[in-house]
Amino acid sequence: MSFEIVLSNEASNQLNALQGAKDKIIVYKAVVKALRILAENPRHPGLNTHEYSALAGPDGVKVFEAYAQNNTPGAYRIFFCYHPPKTAQVTVIAITPHP
Repeated sequence: MSFEIVLSNEASNQLNALQGAKDKIIVYKAVVKALRILAENPRHPGLNTHEYSALAGPDGVKVFEAYAQNNTPGAYRIFFCYHPPKTAQVTVIAITPHP
């Protein structure tokens, strides 16, 4: 089952900032690849997806963290939720370096 990726305003701004920064082109490509994989299969082993309990999504839904990079200082993560619930839609809340 494939999912539609919806970017929050914050996630969209973060992705645009990565795209516009010449020193972040490798990060941008990794994030775009991770988003493509996330749309195909949120449980793909390469994403290392797991629940992120420090955040709550819209309407209190669970938030998950997926890896865009790994074994890299300041590796980027994608925070997302299944919102609205029980649909084929994934809402990306944030795209940030590992907290």
